[in-house]
Amino acid sequence: MKILLQEYMYSKNLTVRQISATTKIPKSTISNICNGKRIPRMDTMEELAKGLKVKITDLFDSPYK
Repeated sequence: MKILLQEYMYSKNLTVRQISATTKIPKSTISNICNGKRIPRMDTMEELAKGLKVKITDLFDSPYK
């Protein structure tokens, strides 16, 4: 499963700082998720989806969507 946060950020012209302010998730966590250094927990994915006003399934790529 690939996390599409960085692609979403690029397409919407969003920065790590903007997403952090919207979601209250630390910038370091968002950066680590984007760089593939961290796999987010489901509660983190839920907070990202809620803060970005998207479906949680929009934030990952999987053949089982």
